[in-house]
Amino acid sequence: MRIAFYAPLKPPDHAVPSGDRQIARLFVEALRQGGHQPFVASRLRSFDGAGDARHQARIGALGQRTAKRLVKRWRERPETAPELWFTYHLYYKAPDWLGPAASAALGIPYVAAEASYAGKRAAGPWADGHRAVERAVRRADAVVGLNSADRDGVLPLLRDPARWIALPPFLDAAAYPARDPRRADAPRLIVVAMMRDGDKLESYRLLAAALAQLLDLPWSLDIVGDGPARAEVEAALAPLGTRVTYYGALDAAGVTAALAQADLFVWPAINEAFGMALLEAQASGLPVVAGASGGVGDIVVPGTTGLLAPPGDADAFAAAVRRLILDPAVRAAMGLAAAQKVRREHDLPVAAARLAGLIETLGRKRAA
Repeated sequence: MRIAFYAPLKPPDHAVPSGDRQIARLFVEALRQGGHQPFVASRLRSFDGAGDARHQARIGALGQRTAKRLVKRWRERPETAPELWFTYHLYYKAPDWLGPAASAALGIPYVAAEASYAGKRAAGPWADGHRAVERAVRRADAVVGLNSADRDGVLPLLRDPARWIALPPFLDAAAYPARDPRRADAPRLIVVAMMRDGDKLESYRLLAAALAQLLDLPWSLDIVGDGPARAEVEAALAPLGTRVTYYGALDAAGVTAALAQADLFVWPAINEAFGMALLEAQASGLPVVAGASGGVGDIVVPGTTGLLAPPGDADAFAAAVRRLILDPAVRAAMGLAAAQKVRREHDLPVAAARLAGLIETLGRKRAA
């Protein structure tokens, strides 16, 4: 089946790396592994970070024109037309202005993955984007949910609750070879995260506050990541002294190598949906200490693959890290359980099979 793939926040071939781009690419590959022919329908970015109603209106109008242009092209060349539209990640700041209109005009199924809807945005500065998300979700033949925290907002908008399809976040586990758990006297902690203002910076600051409580223990911290807030991150972590090593931004192979040398992944994950870095760490056989934000609990099983602290609680986070620093046997057991869980529930072939089943079902309904 030919599938029009669209990511309104950031297309899969965008130049700037991010977790969002990574997931978009994984969805494309999962669709391909399922025997389909996905293609990028448009690279139009609908993101509005400022809450500018006029900008949203302009993007919305451009989206409608783009959808009409695509439909016209496909009607003129039906052999190139999609048989299904698949949009990844729509929320109030980056709604889908294309997919609902184009799929309705072509009479094809519309699937939205990682759609987020919160009623509190109805009267705010992103009201237009909020309403666009509502229309898209109501139009959807299926909503693929990566984050269980999105379910309560999305479910009331669906014509049939069965249209909510839970899909655990996934990656290609083959890219993360299993590591031999070590019992290091001075465990290497690791963070893989961009350095930017907002929640990322707050996570770094909370991490610094937590680790400052553990200076009586032997450990070191490797930081993989870079960004415009690097100076602020370094200032926050300065009291930790020479325990911290900065590696900057690394490519995928570099990240994999860094994870393979570590003993424990630590990240507060403030306001994160679920955090691909947490999944990568577990695929590498690392136990995780994280903040219990959003869908983090969908990835990290407390007491089995890692430990979770209440969001924003530096003391609880420090206590969780202390526990795992002091107990190498538990670290090793959790790391092994994490690697097994990823390969059992979060691997690319598992996601590809589930998506293939969904698309087959939608295809049968369309043909009926």
